[in-house]
Amino acid sequence: MAFFSSLSLFLSLFLLSSIALSDAAGWIGVNYGRIADDLPSPDKVVQLLKGQGIDRIKLYDTDSTVLTALANSNISVVVCLPNELLSSAAADPSFTDNWVQSNISHFFPSTKINGIAVGNEVFVDPNNTTKFLVPAMKNVYSSLQKFNLHNSIKISSPIALTALASSFPTSSGSFKPDLIEPVIKPMLDFLRQTQSYLMVNAYPFFAYADNSDKISLDYALFRDNPGVIDSGNGLKYSSLFEAQIDAVFAAMSAIKYDDVPVVVTETGWPSKGDEKEIGANAENAAAYNGNLVKRVLTKSGTPLRPRDPLNVFLFALFNENQKPGPTSERNYGLFYPNEQKVYEIPLTRAYLESGVQTPVVNNGSKAQVKGRTWCVANGNVAAEKLQAGLDYACGEGGADCRPIQLGATCYNPNSIEAHASYAFNSYYQKMARAAGTCDFGGAAHVVTQPPQYGKCKFPTGY
Repeated sequence: MAFFSSLSLFLSLFLLSSIALSDAAGWIGVNYGRIADDLPSPDKVVQLLKGQGIDRIKLYDTDSTVLTALANSNISVVVCLPNELLSSAAADPSFTDNWVQSNISHFFPSTKINGIAVGNEVFVDPNNTTKFLVPAMKNVYSSLQKFNLHNSIKISSPIALTALASSFPTSSGSFKPDLIEPVIKPMLDFLRQTQSYLMVNAYPFFAYADNSDKISLDYALFRDNPGVIDSGNGLKYSSLFEAQIDAVFAAMSAIKYDDVPVVVTETGWPSKGDEKEIGANAENAAAYNGNLVKRVLTKSGTPLRPRDPLNVFLFALFNENQKPGPTSERNYGLFYPNEQKVYEIPLTRAYLESGVQTPVVNNGSKAQVKGRTWCVANGNVAAEKLQAGLDYACGEGGADCRPIQLGATCYNPNSIEAHASYAFNSYYQKMARAAGTCDFGGAAHVVTQPPQYGKCKFPTGY
């Protein structure tokens, strides 16, 4: 039996998984920051994204090399007009016409640009660019209209939680009074009229690090905890992230903008920090990001907006060695610059369905499981479960499954167990035998003797 051999089996598994995962579940994207001097080329990054099943990214500029590399990749892209261009964009429509022509229409539609972040956390910009924000957004939108792109590309601007005057309890969420009339209401009016969404950057890590004596780490990391009851509305919160997002919703509701959706454009947890940065380590980063992804991909909404999907961009793709500030700022990446994972977490629904666990690889080394080990299929589980794991390993998992294709060296014996064993082991060795990467929902296990399937030679454990 060659892998991907049964279309009907695949469709059946897909339908079952669609029932198991909420129809209103959200999507996961990743921020691709580039404040570093040791990152792979954009072409290599695109291959990395595709190999990991990441089909949405957010940039912090409109770098032509990056946008060119993304052409025809089928990866959706949000780009950014930087804060330093806001005054020019606000003052002169011809400036935004030229900017849109050079940075958007020149690449669209080969590069799937579907959003423009006009500025980033403008309210805390030390250059006082807040007054330019909404006029700049309107001019960029008008320029998109001239190129007939306004129905394909949304305009918004990421706000930090510092835009809130109150966020606890969640039901008391409110915007800072000095922002409401000058910029919050006009921006939300614009988003409503253009059927766009509010971009929000939310970092439970900061709240936890500053209040670790009051906030439970389990509550911050989406782990099992008693939860927090909001004294104002009686809703129960089981994660700090959901409480933060609902505080934004409460603030929007207080000024009558309940109908504007939200996309979380940044959130993450650092894998390393300074001594005073409590909780900044790889174990916590893997727990936060891994549990957040599971939450987003398997469940809709928040307690305040239970039917709305949660759509989230993780921060960030790589550790960026030239970012200023504390150590944590340079250690938010899911990947090291050499493209090795900082820790293993799910990023797609297919990964979740495969049953692969989420170990931490927190030092970039290649030896979590000591000794010579291999990963083989559990012959006692159902063929459907082996097939699901096999499809993942040979697909999004990136295992080298060429040897088990028809006519290749390991096609015989032609059995689901033999083929799954080869694929599982290929994935396991690729992941440096990290603890938890030989599981596939109970369909695989580690062995210390070389597998014997005919004359097929399995990749060797170290």
